[in-house]
Parts: sequence; C-alpha cells; structure tokens
Amino acid sequence: MSSNDIPASESAGTYPAGSVPTDSPFRTEPTVRDEAPQYVLPLVVHIEKAAPPARTDALRTAARAVLTILSDERSLDEGEWAQVMRDWQDARIRKVVRRARGAEWRKACALPGITVTGDSAEVRVYPPVPLDGWPKELARLQVSGTDLDDPEPPAAPDPAGPVLWLNPDLDMSAGKTMAQAGHGAQLAWWELSDTERKAWREAGFPLAVATPDAARWRELTVSGLPVVRDAGFTEIAPGSCTVVADHPAMRR
Repeated sequence: MSSNDIPASESAGTYPAGSVPTDSPFRTEPTVRDEAPQYVLPLVVHIEKAAPPARTDALRTAARAVLTILSDERSLDEGEWAQVMRDWQDARIRKVVRRARGAEWRKACALPGITVTGDSAEVRVYPPVPLDGWPKELARLQVSGTDLDDPEPPAAPDPAGPVLWLNPDLDMSAGKTMAQAGHGAQLAWWELSDTERKAWREAGFPLAVATPDAARWRELTVSGLPVVRDAGFTEIAPGSCTVVADHPAMRR
C-alpha cells in the first residue's frame, strides 16, 4: 500500500478517548473490516535464555520493525508484499509476537521477512499471513509467557522526538506490549505526510517507549494524538486504551 492509498478514515488516527472513527481497525464492536479476509502480522523476538533483550529495547525494536515493513519497497505499489499488506490493512489490524531461540530463531530467519536490531533486541517481522495460515516454522513458536525486564531504569524519552506512551494502569506481558507498541507506531505512520514519513525513515525510525504517570496519561488520551484501543482478544479487556502515539509532526 502506498502512502497515498490509506483511506481518510484510517489516516485520521487522532481522536480523543471515547471517540473512535467508524472504520477504525481498533473498534471493539463489529465493523465492515470483519467482513474482509483476516490476516495477522507476525513478529518474532529473539530471546536466548542466557542473554535476553531488555524489555524497553524490545518494545522499541518491535515498533521500528512494524514501521520498517510498512515503508519497505516490497510493501508498496506493485511490490511483492504489497497486495497482502493492503489486504491486512483493510481488515482488523492484528499483530502477534512469538519468541524463538537457537535453531528456532535460525529457521525463522530463513523465511522472507526483515530483521530489525536494537541495542540488545532482535525482532524479525514478516509479511501478513492468514489467521489460520501460519508457516510451520512460526506456528510452533511460543506466544504466551513472553516476559522481559529492564536491567536498569530506561532513560527518559527525548521530548523533541517520537514517543509511544504506555498506559500505566495496564499489566501486559512483553509480547502483548510489543504488539501494542507496533499498533501505536502504525497509527503514527498513517498520520504523517509523505515528507514526514521519508524523514523518519531516513533517520532510522528513532523513537522512545515510556510509561507516564497517571496525570500525564490522562492528558495524553485527550490531546488529539492517536490512541490504540485493544480488541481484547488476549490479556486485557476489549476497548482498553493501551498506547498513545506521539510524534513531533503531530503536535499541532
């Protein structure tokens, strides 16, 4: 899907709490999106027992992986992944994060996709697959129980840069939070102009992931910035507000 192919109702991701566009991929009630074939964007995080990545870096890297595949030339125009990317974005926006180590990771890396690295994390993202059509190399990987820690408190986010703000009241596994960070990054991407997207891409998609205090979170959810509300398939209640996507170009 090219940047100009996003429907206006999708690209207008800025909405206050309690008000979700009728065609949003994150509405909790049934919409026309449910009538389309359903796809999922697979992400696999590399987790070795002896050297797991830091949690915040894994969240950042997952978000950057989503942005990387959205902007990849194979996902645009007549690229080899373009049709399935369009089909995925025309339905519910689903992302599933699985974990792999050792031989599992090597097999996962042999499939078509893109590996994005952070300071300590590696995340591989793949073109969307049907809900019931996962490649066997990925289908056997574990989903639940993916949890990580930060060995040291994460640095404060750069106030002049993009930030994905996490709901301080929700307790989600690392895998679930990685998927939510990916949703937030995608909403931010839809909001930006072609020029703003190009600048972000050429800079390497710098971004921070941070958890604000309760008062700041309330301000963010009514600020007009894009808000992710989870469909509630796993871990949290439907309609839960999980991420606010903040980018300098959207602070108008």
